[in-house]
Amino acid sequence: MDFLSHQAPELLPGRRATPTGNAADLAPHGTTIVAATFPGGVVMAGDRRATMGNVIAQRDIEKVFPADEYSCVGIAGSAGLAVEMVRLFQLELEHYEKIEGTTLSTDGKANRLATLIRSNLGMAMQGLAVVPLFAGYDQAAGHGRIFSYDVTGGRYEETAFHSVGSGSLFARGALKKLYRDDLDETGCVTALVQALYDAADDDSATGGPDMTRRIFPVVAVITDDGYRRLPDDEVAGIADQVVGARMQRPDGPAASLT
Repeated sequence: MDFLSHQAPELLPGRRATPTGNAADLAPHGTTIVAATFPGGVVMAGDRRATMGNVIAQRDIEKVFPADEYSCVGIAGSAGLAVEMVRLFQLELEHYEKIEGTTLSTDGKANRLATLIRSNLGMAMQGLAVVPLFAGYDQAAGHGRIFSYDVTGGRYEETAFHSVGSGSLFARGALKKLYRDDLDETGCVTALVQALYDAADDDSATGGPDMTRRIFPVVAVITDDGYRRLPDDEVAGIADQVVGARMQRPDGPAASLT
């Protein structure tokens, strides 16, 4: 960031000229991202649909990216700006690690991402907002952590689970009923896939599992062993079970009243 500000400041997100009018419909938008912790780590998942106004711009976009070995970022909002922000974030974390010889702390990573979001405030005011979700395994604390943001760069640590994007309201409602503190990794992944299914059921901008094209959510698991993206066939198996169960109960599994 310091190098760019001296050599080519026009390349920084905050230095670009903002377009006139509302630019929200000029670029693809990505939704929905969900994340949840489990004993020993954290899981993040994102649907694969990008929309441009009322049009489906892309059916297989990827919205969950590794930030470094022990963290990941899920993007919601203007897809192009969000991907560029993630790449810059990845570069900064790699640069810090090479210069300092150690990785940045989890709080440091979360704070750095907040600064990048704040630099995009001018574009956000024109409708090109980027609102990511950040998750990582805190090696010092020994557990997974989740951070959400607003368009001004405000950083908020979440407890247990969270979601962002246009379908976040429905996904979070599903997780309130499905999440338990004692879920294992597979159970946590299944709960997130169920939440994305519920989000797609009520939000047209969120894509559910595409059974004909075999397009399924991107799921990342971060533990003490580091970042790992679940293989597509493993996610497909879980999605097949979820969709199969929905054939019998379209509204999803029933939660206990106690």
